[in-house]
Amino acid sequence: MARLKWPDADEIGFQLSKKLPDIDPLTVRFTDLRRHVTDLPEFADDPAGSSETILEAIQMAWLACYRENRPAASD
Repeated sequence: MARLKWPDADEIGFQLSKKLPDIDPLTVRFTDLRRHVTDLPEFADDPAGSSETILEAIQMAWLACYRENRPAASD
């Protein structure tokens, strides 16, 4: 696997959804999100290089994967 950098939001979101499948990304604070990203074994960027915009993009990519893997709610 290629080494991940901050701009790789979609792949980072996917990796987080695999590593933390039961966590709703919308409940994660950005400080914790930054730590989850930098803890990924594939992550190879400056830990201080993120921004709110980048973290939002990662959170939304993770949320998309999270929702894809959840069973549909029954009405």
